Amino acid sequence: MNIQKMMKQAQKMQEQLARAQEELAAKTVEATAGGGKVTVTATCAGDVLSIKIAKEVVDPEDVEFLEDLVLTGVKAAIAKGKEVSQQEMGKLTGGMGLPPGLM
Repeated sequence: MNIQKMMKQAQKMQEQLARAQEELAAKTVEATAGGGKVTVTATCAGDVLSIKIAKEVVDPEDVEFLEDLVLTGVKAAIAKGKEVSQQEMGKLTGGMGLPPGLM
């Protein structure tokens, strides 16, 4: 086995992973809750960029319902972003089973 060749391949993969992480940080996903009454946009890195709320679900007498919708939308957007991120990183790692934190 050629150690130098393996090191070059490892370095190339590391560069590809870093580039993919940068691209995923800029890539956005969108999720809805309450039948589309709340829409959350987030990056695949898990940063929430925006939350849109339909006027008809804003009820001062039932704030908890709106809070639940927003929380559900945020969780769904983050989960969707993680899923896209895992799929994209999986393409690069070829199912090598890297431990969390190395991707």
